[in-house]
Amino acid sequence: MYSFLLGREIKEETLSPLFFLYGEETFLAHQFVRELKDALISPDLQNYNLERFHLEDSSWMDIIDLARTIPFFFSPWRIIVVEILEGEKDTVSPKEERILKDYFSSPSSKTVLVIIFAGKIRKNHSLLNFFSSLPLSVVCLRELKPLKEKALFAWMDKKFGSYGKRATAEAKKRLEEIIGNDLWRLDNELEKLVTFVDEKNVIDVDDVNQVSYWVKTFLEWELSNSLEKASFEQCLVVLNNLFKEGTKPEYILGIMANFFRDILLAKVWLREKTKERKEIFKELKPQISEKFVSLYAAKFKDFFSLVESISQKNVNRCLEELEKIDLKIKTSDVSAQILLESFLFDYCSLRRKEGST
Repeated sequence: MYSFLLGREIKEETLSPLFFLYGEETFLAHQFVRELKDALISPDLQNYNLERFHLEDSSWMDIIDLARTIPFFFSPWRIIVVEILEGEKDTVSPKEERILKDYFSSPSSKTVLVIIFAGKIRKNHSLLNFFSSLPLSVVCLRELKPLKEKALFAWMDKKFGSYGKRATAEAKKRLEEIIGNDLWRLDNELEKLVTFVDEKNVIDVDDVNQVSYWVKTFLEWELSNSLEKASFEQCLVVLNNLFKEGTKPEYILGIMANFFRDILLAKVWLREKTKERKEIFKELKPQISEKFVSLYAAKFKDFFSLVESISQKNVNRCLEELEKIDLKIKTSDVSAQILLESFLFDYCSLRRKEGST
């Protein structure tokens, strides 16, 4: 299994027990976790032998205790993912340092710990300094920088190649013009393009203009609107209409994933104060023009009300659940509509508990 982040094949005999991935382009880190899963763990066991922690509601002691235990179901490998946001429990106490150093002096065999430290991380950050101080035989550090130009097109080539497709230079350039270098969005658009062209091997600029330009159908708009309002009944109606029209499940899943990625991006930009609210709204909702005064004001208010009310932890968990559904759709005979209906029920219930509806 080739890893774009590492720039080489993932080989069991050369894997580090710890990967410390830090920076803004967290998609590369999550892509790396998927590559590790596919390379090390049987699809039947991935839900059991991959553990995820958000450090804001976990402790290093709990994480290391799990790392020391034997994996379930006799799988030889375990992957532990720890997500950290800059400014939220992003330091380690002297006691935690001792626990971590003690573990990595003799780490469990066939256990890989992946730490994803998200944000604009300064070079002298205490957490980065601590993990950088561990021996190179133990830790592999990678900075998650946004991809640009050649690196971005190389990533597109690898992604299209994984589907047995390739894209013309003009098509890749057009994708960059429309979407930019946000890999979460690009990944979603690439999947939509692959589904759209079906058996066609080469994706051209006309395909990109038909699929990826910011023009949404009425039902797509309605689905995003229903998710924003967390109306389960409305979500069911729109979902049923999409399936009746013959819309492919992967395409619907892409709309949902894009909805949560927009929220995640807005939360990051607001926290880091890199973009103003109007700038964020224009980038994420370009189809809503300020010329439509009443509509613009209402959608602007609704969007940022949602961004502020739903926690980042719950946004991440929604994206993780959609990833699991995507895998089930591709590897089992379970009804895609039932899986998505179940997700919508859980999501709307979660929003009600948060007092957002």
